Amino acid sequence: MSTEAPLHERVHDALRERIGRGEWIAGMRLPSEAALCREFGTSRGTVRRALLALREEGYVVGGRGRAPVVGRVVPSQPFSTFSSFTEWARSIGKTPGQRTLEAARRPAPSAVAGFLGLDEGAAVVQVVRVRTLDDVPTMVERTSFAPDIGALLADMDCDRGSLHAHLVAKGVDLRRARHTIDAVAANPLDAEALEVGAGSPLLRERRITFDAARRPLSYADDRYRPELATFTIENEVDRRTPLRRSHPTAEGRRR
Repeated sequence: MSTEAPLHERVHDALRERIGRGEWIAGMRLPSEAALCREFGTSRGTVRRALLALREEGYVVGGRGRAPVVGRVVPSQPFSTFSSFTEWARSIGKTPGQRTLEAARRPAPSAVAGFLGLDEGAAVVQVVRVRTLDDVPTMVERTSFAPDIGALLADMDCDRGSLHAHLVAKGVDLRRARHTIDAVAANPLDAEALEVGAGSPLLRERRITFDAARRPLSYADDRYRPELATFTIENEVDRRTPLRRSHPTAEGRRR
């Protein structure tokens, strides 16, 4: 928690961290405003601004005469910064984990080849892993890497650590990403890996990662249990986040 941030943000971050790491559990009543003022050495106005932000994020519920309590929070992964699953998990107080289902060279399907600017059937390195938060299966990660990028994973144990961090350490310029978010039904592999019923709804993020020269380096198809993860996109009037809304019918006509 940075001492450069305004005091209400520091109070907000400290309280959210307690909720994120399970020190304060869902349904638990928060300390009184007076108690929080004493703890942080601040005014009621500062504490109320922090609590208001927590309510807006769903971390706290109640108000208007009812004592605030901890809400049931689904961790949300923001797109305001370019970070990996591992970095995101640690930022919300969770322990990231992974179990590799496949790491091999495969001929690229036509769609993947198109996204990566390769000839159809060109060899890509495909990594399929189950990602966990505190040992709970949360996401099935399928990533196809351009051949020269995939070759840099040869000395990595995919059951340990972050692919993103490994590639950055190798000097790969992971600079930009394009995200497409939709919902899909769990296929048999997804269902088994995520411990859900076949056909259960999953939140899917498809992502193309580029370098500074806009060369595509990897294509990912990540499928999350929606009760364990969501996504947030924050916009400002004077600083707009590119957000493309696609209609499935229109997408079909363009193919």
